Amino acid sequence: MTTEPSSILSGGTLGEAEGELCEHAERAIAERPADAEIDPRRLLVENTAAFVREFHRWVDAQCQDGLTLPGLRLVERLHCRGPAMMRALADELGLSPRNMTALVDGLEGDGLVARRPHPSDRRAIMVELTTTGCEAADAVLGPRIAAMGELFDVLSDDERQRFAGMVARLRAAMRTPSSRFYLLA
Repeated sequence: MTTEPSSILSGGTLGEAEGELCEHAERAIAERPADAEIDPRRLLVENTAAFVREFHRWVDAQCQDGLTLPGLRLVERLHCRGPAMMRALADELGLSPRNMTALVDGLEGDGLVARRPHPSDRRAIMVELTTTGCEAADAVLGPRIAAMGELFDVLSDDERQRFAGMVARLRAAMRTPSSRFYLLA
């Protein structure tokens, strides 16, 4: 199997890239004329989506402390910035209200977070770390984040710097209201 110029984005041969694509994309590639190029942007979209899925699974598989990635992110957020309304936390972490409730239920069951009534809005619920949650955050956050960061050791310093810059530019493009890519509030 030969490496086509458009498949270089995937880091391997065309066959390896196809293994990561959704069924629709695989069908479109299979049905394209033999001399047609694969849209490099399509490969970027598919490979980015595959990376995100696999990264989340990889992070969750690494967890020996019981904290999934969303749980770790919530504990980190509360540890760094203190209590917040559940609705605001869901927005910040990109979770649906239903998923946020399930996440808080689980962490509350583990004794890591507690719900409290909002001091001035009786309809709102505040979430805060418990003493046990603070101790767990102190013990877990540094090592877990460092372990996740080890994945990027396969990249050179220059590649890590360029990758971080590209991700920052893409995130900024999604947040710019004047951008046609505006997705985030």
